[in-house]
Amino acid sequence: MMPLVMEQLENRFTLHKLNEIGDRDAFLAEFGPRIRAVATGGHAKTDAALMSKLPKLEIVANFGVGYDTVDAAWAGQHGIVVTNTPDVLTEEVADTCLGLLLMTVRELSASERYLRAGKWEKQGPYPLTHNTLRGKTVGILALGRIGKAIATRCEAFGLTVVYHGRNEQKGVSYKYYPTLVGMAEACDILISVAPGGADTFHIIDAEVLRALGPQGVLINIGRGTVVDEGALINALQNKVIAAAGLDVFEKEPHVPAELMALENAVLLPHVGSASHHTRNLMGQLVVDNITSFLSGKGPLTPVAETPWPRKG
Repeated sequence: MMPLVMEQLENRFTLHKLNEIGDRDAFLAEFGPRIRAVATGGHAKTDAALMSKLPKLEIVANFGVGYDTVDAAWAGQHGIVVTNTPDVLTEEVADTCLGLLLMTVRELSASERYLRAGKWEKQGPYPLTHNTLRGKTVGILALGRIGKAIATRCEAFGLTVVYHGRNEQKGVSYKYYPTLVGMAEACDILISVAPGGADTFHIIDAEVLRALGPQGVLINIGRGTVVDEGALINALQNKVIAAAGLDVFEKEPHVPAELMALENAVLLPHVGSASHHTRNLMGQLVVDNITSFLSGKGPLTPVAETPWPRKG
């Protein structure tokens, strides 16, 4: 957790730092029955095994809009509220997505490497790029808050926007595709903003990539587990698709060497929301959720699995 979060929690509550504790089992046996709140984030798992050792746990505040590392379903079944940090990172992530899209389609990373290697002066201009954004259709997987912000930016670039999700959304003007393969066949650029978890694991697979086609581009700004990385590497190596731009990976921070060797892959180290401005807002929301809940005012941003006020 960032200092902003740690300092405020230490000032307001008794704070235990689980990552600094050697014998976790002994610690949880002694202090587990006293703990009412957990602040978590990144790749730290807050699963049933951990929460079951905290019998007085009331709230898990997750740093990030994605909360697939928290077993929210189990929490909801046991009266524990889970919160995340939506909205405050929407615009930053959408900006990053469009930057990643431009880098990938126009080969901006590759052209910068070309310049830095001295090739412009020695070998002449960088080769003209085959791909362009002109006249393209973008298909967005998961048209939530971030997906809609990306769609607005894509429209400003003159792109046609379509989408796929579990259900068609009311009041949305973009064309809806009931299947992911169907959308992939209809679009030139597939942007995934989908969350992680069992329901979305490897849904962008070899079939979807084949449907996207040899001129197609994949951008993933959501969760790495949504994409079958093995299938993607094969698709990029064999020109099944033209290129991919990735901010997230299946087993972060590990990135397969095969991906890093590919010139038609643009790779970022999960920096979608990584500005001081946005991360501070996210951290403050973690603190505010815990403070509001423990003061009796309820959570500010509960997730769908743990609605507030509680149902029933």
